[in-house]
Amino acid sequence: MKKKLSVLLLFVLLITGCTATKEETKSDEFTVYLVRHGKTFFNTTGQVQGFADSPLTEAGIEGAKKAGVALKDIEFESVYTGDLGRQRNTARIIIEENNKKEVPFNEHIGFQEWNYGGFEGKTNAEMWTPIMEKHGFTFDEDWTDYEALMAKIGDRGAADEIAALDPLKAAESYDEIVERGTDALDTLVKESKGGNILVVSSGGMIPTMMEIALPGVYNGEIIENSSITILKYSNGKYSIESINDIRHLD
Repeated sequence: MKKKLSVLLLFVLLITGCTATKEETKSDEFTVYLVRHGKTFFNTTGQVQGFADSPLTEAGIEGAKKAGVALKDIEFESVYTGDLGRQRNTARIIIEENNKKEVPFNEHIGFQEWNYGGFEGKTNAEMWTPIMEKHGFTFDEDWTDYEALMAKIGDRGAADEIAALDPLKAAESYDEIVERGTDALDTLVKESKGGNILVVSSGGMIPTMMEIALPGVYNGEIIENSSITILKYSNGKYSIESINDIRHLD
């Protein structure tokens, strides 16, 4: 009987030790480096690009390399992208420039760009002009009034107006975008072991993630290709260290 109790006690101690070791690998502190993918063909031709994809241009590849050089000394715990070639290729280029290249790659639909439905592949002017004019602004290829528009109607207004105008009724509503974005950020919290995480996403989704993490902090700033936005997570809360940092592109 004593022998059986001893064996049982040893088993319990082993299980407890394994559990403790597993918990020790978790951390409630990490840093997220949010990078917008490099410039693409559709970015160059002024076409709507959400769930639709187009390849990186030479300028886009160069921008991704510059982001990689800027981040070359950051030791990344993991890399996340959406299921888009422009995001995956940008992440690959960044890690190729990194001094620590052995890092796991993960895909999550939550980091994908907004789905613009029937506007995918059409001109930016066709989608944005009616929204701009409705709110007293003018669309141009330099996006002159974009920040003012977003400051006025926000992510929710933009997404829901695009969905309402979509002839195919396939564009995502803001609530749908937020649902998958929230799940993506929750995944980082669940899977992180501390340290630094590289997330390569898109110009619409990065502001959404900032709004999810810290409501009211994003004020409509344009997120440029190959820019770096840094979020810090500690004790269940996010803070923003920088937004749309493009110094490495000069």
